[in-house]
Amino acid sequence: MSRLLIVSNRLPVTLHRDGDTIACRDSCGGLATGLRGHHERGNGLWIGWPGSLARLRRASDHDAEIDALLASRRLAPVHLTAQEARQYYEAFSNGVIWPLFHYLLDRMRTGDGDWQAYRDVNERFADRVAEHYRPDDVVWVHDYHLMLVPALLRQRIPDARIGFFLHIPFPSSELFRILPWRETLLEGLLGADLVGFHTHAYVRHFVVALRHILGLQPETDHVQWGDRIVRFNDFPMGIDDGAFEALAGDPAVQAETTALRQEAGGRAILLGVDRLDYTKGIPRRLLAFEQLLESDVELRDRVRLIQLAVPSRDGLAPYQAFRRQVEEIVGRINGRFGTTGSAPVHYLHRSLSRPQLVALYRAADVMLVTPVRDGMNLVAKEFVASRTDEGGVLILSEFAGAAAEMGEALLVNPYDEGAIAAAMRRALEMDAPERATRMRELRERVKRQNLHRWTATYLGALGVPGREDASRIRIWAPSEVAALAEQLRQADELVVLLDYDGTLVPFTAVPDLAHPDPELLELLRALAFSNRAVHVVSGRGHDTLERWLGDVPIDLWAEHGLWHRPNDSRRWDVDAAVPPDWFNQARTILEWFTARTPGSLIETKASALAWHYRMSDPEMGEEHARHLRRTLTAALHRHPVEILDGKKVVELRLRAASKQRVVNHILKRRAKTPVILAVGDDRTDEDMFAALPASGISIRVGPGPTRAQHRLPDSQAVRSLVRGLLQ
Repeated sequence: MSRLLIVSNRLPVTLHRDGDTIACRDSCGGLATGLRGHHERGNGLWIGWPGSLARLRRASDHDAEIDALLASRRLAPVHLTAQEARQYYEAFSNGVIWPLFHYLLDRMRTGDGDWQAYRDVNERFADRVAEHYRPDDVVWVHDYHLMLVPALLRQRIPDARIGFFLHIPFPSSELFRILPWRETLLEGLLGADLVGFHTHAYVRHFVVALRHILGLQPETDHVQWGDRIVRFNDFPMGIDDGAFEALAGDPAVQAETTALRQEAGGRAILLGVDRLDYTKGIPRRLLAFEQLLESDVELRDRVRLIQLAVPSRDGLAPYQAFRRQVEEIVGRINGRFGTTGSAPVHYLHRSLSRPQLVALYRAADVMLVTPVRDGMNLVAKEFVASRTDEGGVLILSEFAGAAAEMGEALLVNPYDEGAIAAAMRRALEMDAPERATRMRELRERVKRQNLHRWTATYLGALGVPGREDASRIRIWAPSEVAALAEQLRQADELVVLLDYDGTLVPFTAVPDLAHPDPELLELLRALAFSNRAVHVVSGRGHDTLERWLGDVPIDLWAEHGLWHRPNDSRRWDVDAAVPPDWFNQARTILEWFTARTPGSLIETKASALAWHYRMSDPEMGEEHARHLRRTLTAALHRHPVEILDGKKVVELRLRAASKQRVVNHILKRRAKTPVILAVGDDRTDEDMFAALPASGISIRVGPGPTRAQHRLPDSQAVRSLVRGLLQ
């Protein structure tokens, strides 16, 4: 049985002395919290540094005692000396990579000795992983401390399945190339099978760095490296939203929330919750608050800023100086605007438990998340998940990764103190209906893109439990198709989801020629009348589906689930409007490429565009398609649009459009989970496969990487399966 080996700088526990024994307590960092549940539910191993043990050792055998304690929790330590920790962790990881990747060059240091320590410790981690590795294990390496480990592991265990995820921003290539060791770091990451980032912008920076620094020719989501294909994509990390919702309803938390509001004495509460780190924008936030109090005398005794600064890297001199800077600003503001009865800034330099945090989130009128640069920032999502009352306003830095997902927040430039102060004023004046509308949308997105989806999506793309490898997914024989059909006929409730092009009909040179033949129409009608719920889920426009399949009593989903027509209605419903700014800009680009690519054509849908090059010269079509994807990515990266590769087609659609929504729609409307059969042939159908419940059955039509459980060769085999359901 394959295991998941999680590899990170720190283990997800903190060791401490309890009398004469050594004990473990769970750490509260984002990565530790995010992956702990998956680790505890699985049978894998977590490999990392347990921290400094000097204060714990009282006898020579304590290392063995510590290793045994960690082993009981399936944790494997990588022990570091004090000098290694100082050079690898403090000097290089946090003195070079951290400030550079956060665009703070003035805080960056360099030193070949520190780089050598970084290399040596990464070698130690790779050795430790190789020591525990078993055939078929999957290795997931995390974060900037271990960027060399994937390549080092590839040398030791060439056939291993290796993933890497970067939890901080990947910088612009112009900044990344400052590093003297830039080639080695990139080559380290390319040892992985899949490199994950929080946002599409970070992926784009990585792609440009591969092109300009290593001279590679990467595609939008993969690159050829030696004899291997290395893939990369964005996987925005979420939180355990259910845990925060549960705490929000806990009576003790509610009582603490009430106490916080009473203590505020009717004042509006602005809240900041951050690690005490110079990337979090705390000084500028405080200065913006000071500016707010200066400009509005009436607010001075009507607002309170609670700033929780969680201790971070207290032993490092830059962080000690930063703490002094923050506390001096707090003291000045309280000295200027405080009264004998209250201080405008309530500053806490400590950690709080999760229930205490949720109480703060619930009590706050305004949440301030204004880092100058942040990979994701889960505090923003925790605040949203805790607001089951749909109250509160989130002010969010546009330079936090979370801003790409949380457009309903008040987005600010964290370097513009005036803009932050203006956002504070706007948040305090916002009426209840607008607050509720914004929070409702934010909550829906946080719930949809939660921690469990992040883990499942990444590991699914990496190949857990089954590889995305066409050679390992066998095409079914006719007898096996018949057996599946017989199994499905026994289901009490069966829902059938069918893609159209390439699934129910073969591809045609001209897309409009792919209309349904009489046999297909008869099959779909028969299936609908057999008391089965039938849904055709297509990328086609709704007008085309209505014209071709409108007389068949089945559910129709157009443009990848954005448009829906129920089987008992003639009316189409749409979930999102088309922003004309990106639509017109994209069409202009497509027209330019169409004029230069004989045989290509544009398909215009209500909320999507597709550029087909099926009739073009194959080599020219592929080359122009690659150029088109790069052009669209650069031009539209600020818009809520995703670019999809299909079979001889490049398609642009709203990010809201996904066949996953079809599965969610079905599950929400049934008290009991039905058996769902999903059949499709391209990238867009993978969203549908990923959303299926455990009982679902997914089938990929034709070749190509997939997460589907089974594979059929062509549309005729799909029709054979449908006929089998009617017997």
